[in-house]
Amino acid sequence: MGGRVTRVFRTFNVESRARRVISKEKPTPAPRHPTARLDATADQPEVKEEIIRKDERLLTFLKDVYVESRDPPVRVKDGGGERLPCKQEEKRLTKLGHLGALDVKKVSKGKISIVEALTLLNNHKLHPQIWTAEKIAAEYSLELKDVNSLLEFFIPFTVQEFPKEAKKAIKST
Repeated sequence: MGGRVTRVFRTFNVESRARRVISKEKPTPAPRHPTARLDATADQPEVKEEIIRKDERLLTFLKDVYVESRDPPVRVKDGGGERLPCKQEEKRLTKLGHLGALDVKKVSKGKISIVEALTLLNNHKLHPQIWTAEKIAAEYSLELKDVNSLLEFFIPFTVQEFPKEAKKAIKST
């Protein structure tokens, strides 16, 4: 109910109020900022001399000031505690397969890319005698316990097809 009343007052005599604003000769300009007047005085020679002139008293004060600053080393908060950031992480080139264009080119040691993870999981699934956990750890610069966990808990996608005779048919009665 209250919205209707305010809408009536807001739209009351809208056309005549709009015509009155539009028919004004020129809108009143905003007041000028004082720095606009300084631009005109900057061309005068006295002002230029004042800008260029060095104040000897201020220069002696500046010569007496000596600032020595030593920043403490930046500490990065890690999950367990604080550690100093390492300058350069060791990186290794990835073993790119047929999805090489989609994968990253360099990976930190101790980590693998998604394409490498899928590749090593698939290789282990197809040839578990050849691609053992020890060989995978040595090949991809990983820790053995991480590789064992990876092989135990992550399984690549498999497609299983069930034979047609295993389907149960609904018998009509």
